[in-house]
Amino acid sequence: MARRAAAGLLRRLGPLACEPQARGMSPTHYGTKNHGFSRFYLIQGRHHLYGSRTNVETDDTRQSAHMNFEVQKRSFSSAAAHIQRNPTYSVLNSNDVSYFKSVLGESSVVQDEDRVAVANVDWMGKYKGSSQLLLLPKSTTEVSKILSYCNSRRLAVVPQGGNTGLVGGSVPVHDEVIISLGGMNNIISFDNVNGILTCEAGCVLENLSSFVENKGFIMPLDLGAKGSCHIGGNISTNAGGLRFIRYGSLHGNVLGLEVVLANGTVLDMLTTLRKDNTGYDLKHLFIGSEGSLGVVTKVAILTPAKLPSTNVAFLSCNDYMSCQKLLLAAKRSLGEIVSAFEFMDRHCIDLAMKYLEGVQNPLPASPYNFYVLIETTGSDESYDKAKLEAFLLRSMEDGLVADGVIAQDISQASNFWRIREGISEASVKVGAVYKYDLSIPVEKLYDIVEEMRSRVGGMGEVLGYGHLGDGNLHLNILSSKYSDKILEQIEPFVYEWTSNQRGSISAEHGLGVMKAEKIHYSKSSEAVQLMGSIKKLLDPNSILNPYKVLPQSVL
Repeated sequence: MARRAAAGLLRRLGPLACEPQARGMSPTHYGTKNHGFSRFYLIQGRHHLYGSRTNVETDDTRQSAHMNFEVQKRSFSSAAAHIQRNPTYSVLNSNDVSYFKSVLGESSVVQDEDRVAVANVDWMGKYKGSSQLLLLPKSTTEVSKILSYCNSRRLAVVPQGGNTGLVGGSVPVHDEVIISLGGMNNIISFDNVNGILTCEAGCVLENLSSFVENKGFIMPLDLGAKGSCHIGGNISTNAGGLRFIRYGSLHGNVLGLEVVLANGTVLDMLTTLRKDNTGYDLKHLFIGSEGSLGVVTKVAILTPAKLPSTNVAFLSCNDYMSCQKLLLAAKRSLGEIVSAFEFMDRHCIDLAMKYLEGVQNPLPASPYNFYVLIETTGSDESYDKAKLEAFLLRSMEDGLVADGVIAQDISQASNFWRIREGISEASVKVGAVYKYDLSIPVEKLYDIVEEMRSRVGGMGEVLGYGHLGDGNLHLNILSSKYSDKILEQIEPFVYEWTSNQRGSISAEHGLGVMKAEKIHYSKSSEAVQLMGSIKKLLDPNSILNPYKVLPQSVL
């Protein structure tokens, strides 16, 4: 586009200035101050109206996945299918159940087959355990008594939050006792000056988001599964999500934890201090350890201030090189106001349009190879608008952007995010999905998608999307059913390729049971051995989330 024509568009149309909580929030959550919306901004594009976003991973979605598991009788050749039960673990008996009832009460000790069956299966219907017991503690003291008893009896346990994980980390492999933290969902305190939230581990992320937003703050992480996932599970898996590019890792945002160790000891590290250099910072052992070292029961987390000006753009690019150049241009031109930079290939958009209800393609004129969603948040509407306009002008002149739109209101912004966040939900509806969460240098990130398409051929469809600003690729291979033939084309190639790029085989999803035996692709033998030593020190009977995170050879 010529500079004069591009400048004319920028003068004629203005971007959205709205609250950053458009995702997942109804307009009724906002007052009227500073919520005016400008006309629809258009870059060689068209005007479309869209419905509002819904949560990617809802209870209905999870129930559907469980039903699919039973109906299709999927056979997934994963590590879980070949792990032998550790014979040193005890088998649950009636005396155990009686003890748990004496501690928790009858209603918090669940043996009903249907309720336990739901907790035994992950939301994709991919991993299924055979636990006979679900415990619902409501306090740290109860968690402590459960673990102390299980340790003395050598009963294996699996802590469970919202069960929205993707690597089988939150469901039993065999007959482990399930400890659900959902009943521990109280907000303990909020520091209105410093934005420090203290709460129990069973709080749902979306509920916490609503709470702090009403206080003028936001949660530092945002996930597609925010309507179901628990903050304790987020911390235990060191979840990344959509705001990572702006606010960083939970290692930097979590100030304190309360954790119950395998023997029932309550480790109180629930500080709200920003600075504390007294000894080892032990909380970092439990952030990302997936419940294998201790059960997180309380959290103190730093929440950023809520900013009043937000823009959400949905752009298209002709090739992956343009996506890379656009990312660099955004960092240089938008700098501190960039809060998300997500990319999707054409196959993702096709999938979302086919399986997600209530969404439309914002750029339907012709298919593009790649799409980018950019969100900016700032404190000065006019300043942010000027920065965005300058960025868009240069991007169009340089040929980086083929087409694009910017949302004019909360509904449209929510639709843009619904497309991106709904890819995971849509992929499950195809039947079988092999999900890989990889951290790869940005310049090489899409190469593996193209190589995987060559390997899989007509046996499945390969999608590539993710957090380009973080170098985090979500590689999905879709098929009508799980099969060893497809898996042989995927593994171990996907791990070997990532290792050769000095990448990580788990950027944000964790290792769970899916990748426990694959950790050597990303970590040295010395590092893995040290991890095993820490595990044996804190959990000598190995009752906490067994068969997960670490290879059995080091335990």
